[in-house]
Amino acid sequence: MSGLLETLSGAKGLRAEGKSAQNIVEYQAAVIEQEGVAAKQKAAFAQKRAAKRGAEIQSALTAKVAAAGGVGSPVFAELTAEQAAEIELEDILIGYEGEIAARGLQTEATLARLQGKLYRQRGKAAARKANIDFGMQVGSLLLTGFGGGGGGATGTGTTASGGSVFSRTTTAGKAHRLGR
Repeated sequence: MSGLLETLSGAKGLRAEGKSAQNIVEYQAAVIEQEGVAAKQKAAFAQKRAAKRGAEIQSALTAKVAAAGGVGSPVFAELTAEQAAEIELEDILIGYEGEIAARGLQTEATLARLQGKLYRQRGKAAARKANIDFGMQVGSLLLTGFGGGGGGATGTGTTASGGSVFSRTTTAGKAHRLGR
């Protein structure tokens, strides 16, 4: 009987709609998480490329200083140390930016999943409301339909949840809306 009530009141569809919305958001969250993994991988690749470029710059600097005959000078040692520190800083910055991007995407995925749970809860709440509204309409119909007055009940439309709205026609020919 509850399956029939769920179908007639539209609650079954509302529950399915909420679950479907949750599934869509879950898929989007999984895609966002994959983007986070890709951001980390992209940063790791950029770090390797920056390290290679730094080594090339360091090598070119050494070659130029050696050609000028200044390899043993204190200026060369300072220049080399400064260049190495700059390369290391760039490497750290690239890694940090990649990690921040990945964490941001992870947070976005978590929020999407929470939104999906909210969609599902809203679907359940709407289904409960549809069942209650439909039950009240049927109860009102039964009470007024059998209670006298000589009118009959007819379906005249649908509720916001998809259930029908019943009305009773009195002997005077006026339609009265039952329920809500």
